[in-house]
Amino acid sequence: MHTDHPTLHQADQHLVERPGLPEKPGALHGQVWLTVQTSLAQQLIHGRKGTSGKPTIIGLVGFANRLRVIWQAARNNDPYADWWLIKVHEAIESAGNDIGRRQVDLVKQLEQMTAMEVSIAASQRPYRVHLQFANPYAYRAAQLLAEYDRLACTALTARHIGVLDGAAYVDVQQACAHKLRALFMIPQSYRFLKIDRESVRLKTGRSHEARQAMGEVPDAILSGEHQAALVPRKVKFPSGFAGHVKLRPESPIPDTALSEDKNVDS
Repeated sequence: MHTDHPTLHQADQHLVERPGLPEKPGALHGQVWLTVQTSLAQQLIHGRKGTSGKPTIIGLVGFANRLRVIWQAARNNDPYADWWLIKVHEAIESAGNDIGRRQVDLVKQLEQMTAMEVSIAASQRPYRVHLQFANPYAYRAAQLLAEYDRLACTALTARHIGVLDGAAYVDVQQACAHKLRALFMIPQSYRFLKIDRESVRLKTGRSHEARQAMGEVPDAILSGEHQAALVPRKVKFPSGFAGHVKLRPESPIPDTALSEDKNVDS
């Protein structure tokens, strides 16, 4: 006589009653906002259009737009793009160290005022802007600008209570603003020519034009031995890469104008 095994029967019931697996989590979304207290920092976000009497100032937004081109080119194995990312990384590190050192020095001076309790000046209506960048170095530059904004508030407070005189205040404010403007200018000298390491090694395609416009890429960068701390994952794109990411190589430049920068669509 055949009888059902109770253990097997229980297992079958468990399989029938077991609910389906839950759906996978949806795509992740988030927002990034930058808040600044001073008009000095606000001006550095958007920059300034050039006029007959004043030169163009590249701000954080212009920096990020141009850096997007470099990030995409580095993803496509352009050694010059890797070189420019190294320049951006080093400039951010240098400016960050300078701003941080000045901030620490000022805070120490304020703390030495034993008879008074000093709070750092802050705006009653700070400026807030939404950030949506395509690479991490643009966000690092935004954080650097926020640190400059904090330094400007600290320096303004120190001047107000007599810790800094007018000349020292101007030196702090202008020296660090100059470093930020210099950082924001770095991507403007890069030229997107749709080249890769192989064409640079073999000196084919537009590699000759790249050397004329941007110099000889260092061997350690060409070999990939030296890279920036943050780099995109290298991807082999099919032909038509430039059109696929809505970029196009910059037009050839005449020999008499190799030192001039030509903006590329971003």
